[in-house]
Amino acid sequence: MTDGTGGPLAGLRVVEMAGIGPAPFAAMLLADLGASVIRVTRPGQVDPLGLEPRFNVVERGRPVVELDVRGGDGRETLATLIRRADVLVEGFRPGVMERLGFGPDAALALNPRLVYGRMTGWGQDGPLAMAAGHDLNYLALTGAVSCFGPPDGPPAPPLNLVADFGGGGMYLAFGIMAALHARTSSGKGQVVDAAMVDGAALLMGMAYGLHAAGEMGGGRGGNLLDGGAPFYRCYQTADGQWITLCPIEPRFWGEALEKLGLAGEPLFADQLDRSKWPAQAERVAGVIAARALAEWEGVFAGSDACFAPVVGMDAAPDHPHNAARGTFVEVSGVVQPAAGPRFSATPAGRPGPVPEGPVGAEEALALWPEG
Repeated sequence: MTDGTGGPLAGLRVVEMAGIGPAPFAAMLLADLGASVIRVTRPGQVDPLGLEPRFNVVERGRPVVELDVRGGDGRETLATLIRRADVLVEGFRPGVMERLGFGPDAALALNPRLVYGRMTGWGQDGPLAMAAGHDLNYLALTGAVSCFGPPDGPPAPPLNLVADFGGGGMYLAFGIMAALHARTSSGKGQVVDAAMVDGAALLMGMAYGLHAAGEMGGGRGGNLLDGGAPFYRCYQTADGQWITLCPIEPRFWGEALEKLGLAGEPLFADQLDRSKWPAQAERVAGVIAARALAEWEGVFAGSDACFAPVVGMDAAPDHPHNAARGTFVEVSGVVQPAAGPRFSATPAGRPGPVPEGPVGAEEALALWPEG
């Protein structure tokens, strides 16, 4: 949870079965907004990358308890936590929680009001359900990866943002909140089956609409939103920096052309003439390349040309806009994104740190008194 009191999810109790990637991210989102999350790890579990705890940002804001849930006291402690919880989050392959004796049937028998959030790559069923995979694999199967990258190169991995975190963790968190809403009228919990391949496909909704309309048929790097359009792409400046220029709407494109000194040139008479896009992009690129980034920032300041410089991770937290909004915070010496979104009546506060070590079972249970 955050280091403040309250937040919109204050009072919500979440058991998180420790894993990597999207399930911890979903648990972080809940903890950031005030939920009391207890992260359950197996004895001796270590970070696969060998990082110091403070660098595992997605594990921030919640205590960790080591439990051997295969038997004995650890098993009973987990059962007690489940009885007292509102939500359980797990990100194992299908069948793992069942083999541990804490699958949905067993957990809901302990607590019929429990929302049981399941995060997998391929889903709980289907031909690939038991296969290993990572973000890029799930994106590959949804058509997403085919859209990223230059036309003359291989598809480009968009970090692990899309399937792991957008189509995974956020997708799961949204499902959990929907199930909690349903519980307010039914009084009953349910299982949320969130698969990264499904979430990634859902994020492609607009792209599939454009594809059906014939607007995504230009091959990779040849379409409206993938760098094919001269009014939605990155350009390099004279000093080797990069800017983004995205004036899709005609009036914004007209303003950008004015700022670039290109208004009135016949080449730009028809914004949506795809046959002219390569030549238009080349012309704009030549103009942008003639001045340094700082000059372009001055030219576009205060305009509606949909301009922004491409800043690196070192510089992003200090950008005046991000700094003014407090988009980034420093926790335990690690600069990281702040909690969000923002709430007028129940602000979340500052994220809590990543715990340096586990708490004992009794201490974990004391965090959630019975009743």
